[in-house]
Amino acid sequence: MRRTRAAAAGAVTVSLMTLVTACGGGSSTSGGSNDSPKTLTYWASNQGASIEVDKKVLQPELDKFEKQTGIKVKLEVVPWSDLLNRILTATTSGQGPDVLNIGNTWSASLQATGALLPWDTKNFAAIGGKDRFVDSALGSTGAEGQDPAAVPLYSMAYALYYNKEIFADAGITEPPATWDELIADGKKIQAKGKSALGAEGANLSENIHHVFVFAQQHGGDFFTADGKPDFTDDNVVAAVKQYVDLMAKDKVIPTGDAEYAQNQSVSDFAKGNQAMLLWQSASSNLKSQGMSEDKYGIAPVPVQSGTPGPGTQVNSAVMGINLAVFKNTDNIDGAKKFVKFMTGDAEQKILNTAYSSIPPVKSVQAESVFSSGPNKVLKDTLATSAAALPQVADESQFETAVGTAVKDLFADAAAGRAVTTESVKAALEKAQQQMPAK
Repeated sequence: MRRTRAAAAGAVTVSLMTLVTACGGGSSTSGGSNDSPKTLTYWASNQGASIEVDKKVLQPELDKFEKQTGIKVKLEVVPWSDLLNRILTATTSGQGPDVLNIGNTWSASLQATGALLPWDTKNFAAIGGKDRFVDSALGSTGAEGQDPAAVPLYSMAYALYYNKEIFADAGITEPPATWDELIADGKKIQAKGKSALGAEGANLSENIHHVFVFAQQHGGDFFTADGKPDFTDDNVVAAVKQYVDLMAKDKVIPTGDAEYAQNQSVSDFAKGNQAMLLWQSASSNLKSQGMSEDKYGIAPVPVQSGTPGPGTQVNSAVMGINLAVFKNTDNIDGAKKFVKFMTGDAEQKILNTAYSSIPPVKSVQAESVFSSGPNKVLKDTLATSAAALPQVADESQFETAVGTAVKDLFADAAAGRAVTTESVKAALEKAQQQMPAK
């Protein structure tokens, strides 16, 4: 999912497998129509530092599309705190957009509703072909063995951002490569009166992304091979505890960050109040808050030992935004034209530059601008040491249940309550009980 996302508000209480597919005003069985060929509605996710920033980025491009095609696009930028629930409501109310951004981790869950247009060979051909997109991005577009439910739009990866001046003042000459090194550096930084590492402890999605990576590094997974929840696996419990222990035991994350859910840790870093930040493709966000690129460095997210890579050396989830179409839109041809436009080489360069993300389109990703500076770390991570979150129908419920469990554990840590292996396992067992029965 996205770089500046806040947690999806509240529990997702609707069973995704029973949602009715009735959106966009077309017939729910027709697979779309062209009854309204001159307009499209588009829900964009909040990618920039604010909704207004996104409007400034997107509106000129939508005007360009209208000039080329005669199709007017009605834009709404939806905050991450609202987006998933808005989409779920749209699948039942019939009051949805024609085209929308979805977090790539939701692809299989939303695919299971039957509401989204499947991107089969014919539909991919209408936008230039499936082989235009990199494999890592296509791997987060829906369940394995099914036609993708969406098309990659922006690719992202986590990295460690560090304040060069704070590091120098603490006598640290290079960024930490392992978690033990990060904790040791954090102590040096705190001795100089600065906060070491930021987190968004109340942000369900951020929590999921981090504990997923820790689980990979411990050789664990939240789901079995046949897609059943396995949240209390010993390796998963150890992974969640290690992440929360950065506040509870190691104390390199401030207790106040347990309440952060709206990217406050990014602002702390941008203001120079915090030495390190684990974030997705943060450069444009930091720039918008007045932090120039020469003030910080970017390095791979730490691993347990050694260097990032596959298997237990994974250091990021494959993050990103996909572009989906409600399959009963009233402008099916226009929707496909819009997807083709947004994933075309020219727009991919413009949009991914604006959001400091990596283009999922091969020809654009290969351009030199996306292989230097901060982009190099992100691109290399996606190519060599990132793993896709589970593409299962219950993934969005997983994000809510486990994300909330981690939020509650951070709250315990902030309040001085012990975070033990037993308490972590109990929290994860409770989360697993909230998953749909099989």
